[in-house]
Amino acid sequence: MSHRLLASVALAALLVALAVLLVLRVPWSTAPAPRADQLAALGDLPADAVAKGRAFHSALRPGTYGALVVALVVALVLGLTPLGARLVELVGRPFGGHWLAQALLGGLAVVLVGQLVTLPFAAWRQSVLRQYGLSTQTWGAWVVDLLKGFAVGAVIGGVALVGFFAVTKLFPRWWWAVGAAGAAVLMLLLTFVFPVLVEPVFNKFTPMEQGELRTDLMALAARDGVPVKDVLVADASRRTRAVNAYVSGYGATRRIVVYDTLLTEASEAEVRSVVAHELSHAKSDDVLTGALVSALAAAAAVCAVFLLGAWTGLLRRAGVESIAEPKAIALLVAVATLAGLVFGPAQAFLSRKVEARADAHALALTADPATYESMMTRLATVNLADPDPNPVEQALTASHPSAVQRIAMARAWARAH
Repeated sequence: MSHRLLASVALAALLVALAVLLVLRVPWSTAPAPRADQLAALGDLPADAVAKGRAFHSALRPGTYGALVVALVVALVLGLTPLGARLVELVGRPFGGHWLAQALLGGLAVVLVGQLVTLPFAAWRQSVLRQYGLSTQTWGAWVVDLLKGFAVGAVIGGVALVGFFAVTKLFPRWWWAVGAAGAAVLMLLLTFVFPVLVEPVFNKFTPMEQGELRTDLMALAARDGVPVKDVLVADASRRTRAVNAYVSGYGATRRIVVYDTLLTEASEAEVRSVVAHELSHAKSDDVLTGALVSALAAAAAVCAVFLLGAWTGLLRRAGVESIAEPKAIALLVAVATLAGLVFGPAQAFLSRKVEARADAHALALTADPATYESMMTRLATVNLADPDPNPVEQALTASHPSAVQRIAMARAWARAH
């Protein structure tokens, strides 16, 4: 049996496994509250807050879509012409064109070009955040965080690229199988490493002071059957006024994390409501599900890349002889960018389903729909959300139900109970 046929069978099996996982783990039955209830909730929100949220998102929109278009154009130009291959070859030349230098420095160069061309749009976004008072960062602090993000991405990307091309060198015929397994393991590993090694790069975490709130949150987690190691406070106020909380990690690394802004902006009852929502993700093993989905998707992507390598016309257009050589990095980035655009809306849809389940879980756990509604109102107001966004934009990009959908759900739960 040829390797192309084997890779096709493996890809099909991985996609079937991914579909089964999604069918079993995604709460497909969740649905938004009736539109009439959403409109009623919208009418009860402060008119000035609604107007400010919409104006804020209107100001962000040109930069957001501008960055998307420019990033796509640059990725396609580098990946579907010989320019990207020449760039990789150029940065590797001082090191004798060694594959390791091309993989590491070439990948860094291709990504850096994408970062630089979208930097003006990132600065635009930051200026809007500052204009509307949502960002508390100075420009210097913003640049430092930008560099931190690029450094973290460079390390993770560098490990992935060096690993990938090392596999193609060591296993020239079976690299697709070994690479698929390695990609899956890497995605699972990042799930456990990220909260311990990466999150502290961007925020300082301190244990919440002993007191009634900390006791209540630990008791809430215990009552929900979710063991957590600690309750931490993140110093989010050094960069934003936005409020949030989340449950981070898995197993021994799991902890409740609360933004310090949430503690200053919200009541303790509202903090409990937000944490109850986040506990749903831990109780339902959403982190593990996400890791398994990512692992299967990454393995499938490697098989797809192997099959794509048989498209000689595409390779010729990119100026490379094989998709398994470092000079093909720009082509891989272009393919990944296109895949992100195609599958992004589906990912957002699945996320909204999971978040709607977490909303329902929080209402059941706290049995306090009035507080949950007030918290959703506060989140929308402080975070400058558009409480009732354009349906198309919501469907394509939103990871959470809209504010009016969440408020309407709380009211529906109150009527039913």
